Amino acid sequence: MDLAAFDYDLPPERIAQRPVEPRDAARLLVDDGPGCPPRHLTVADLPTLVRPGDLIVVNDTRVLRARLLLQKSTGAQVEVLLLEPTAGGWEALVKPSRKVAPGTTLRPRSDGAGTAFEVEVGADLGEGRRHVRLRTAHEEMAALDRHGEIPLPPYIHEQLDDPERYQTVYADRPASVAAPTAGLHLTPAVLEACEAAGAVVARIELVVGLGTFRPITVERVEDHVMHAEQFRVPPETMAACETAARVVAVGTTTVRALESAAALGMLVGRTELFIRGDHPWRVVDVLLTNFHVPRSSLLVMIDAFVGPRWRDLYDVALAEQYRFLSFGDAMLLQRGPS
Repeated sequence: MDLAAFDYDLPPERIAQRPVEPRDAARLLVDDGPGCPPRHLTVADLPTLVRPGDLIVVNDTRVLRARLLLQKSTGAQVEVLLLEPTAGGWEALVKPSRKVAPGTTLRPRSDGAGTAFEVEVGADLGEGRRHVRLRTAHEEMAALDRHGEIPLPPYIHEQLDDPERYQTVYADRPASVAAPTAGLHLTPAVLEACEAAGAVVARIELVVGLGTFRPITVERVEDHVMHAEQFRVPPETMAACETAARVVAVGTTTVRALESAAALGMLVGRTELFIRGDHPWRVVDVLLTNFHVPRSSLLVMIDAFVGPRWRDLYDVALAEQYRFLSFGDAMLLQRGPS
């Protein structure tokens, strides 16, 4: 598979810089399968699209305040993006990594309260990743709440007035460094209306990290190596998937968790599953998802889910002025042959 097959022209003005208000006002491009023209609705219409017996599965991970703006003793600025806890510290992306020697201590660029907080940068793990250790007088999560920022994607250039808009309404355990963005559109009222229509809502957790947002840098898609991400599928969710009329996954991270659990035969663990090409679908029937970055592993997954008609759907969305990427609009896809 040639990576160029997953390229498309995304004008900068089509990249949403702010989330729409209210959440469920986001537009929804509804794909009814091959040969059917897509319909133009909104996420508020989702309850009219689900059926009795459907299982709607959401990823309830919460985004950490994982972006730390720090400086060396010289005043040189360094950005640290915490990825996940490791033995004795964290794995993190450090920029610029090559200019930060092992053993360097970083401190906040401004700390008006004077609270002691330091980050010691350790071993080089490759690809800009470093081992770091936090030194704080307080519990780590409390320190991150105080000193960290919500790590918005690099293509979002406007400040987010309310950080909770980069969290789903059902977000639970803080662990991820990016939001499961399809879920940003859902509201308690929409979910309650889906249940009233006969669907059941269930949860999983996939900790969003490098595996989700790391770009593909090789020309042959099969050569791309996915970074492992933690997942947890409650036994009751997996059991419900087995008996559901249709499994409706909210977001590609939910897809990855459910398909990993089925493929690996375990409900808790780490997954490097790269869904592409003729992936043998075991669980997911319908996918609610945003529009993705060109040449990304997420777009490769969409191709595996619906086949080459993804390009026609994206062409329609661009022509109809849909908003793209994390704060953009959504599409509802029916699984079909690749």
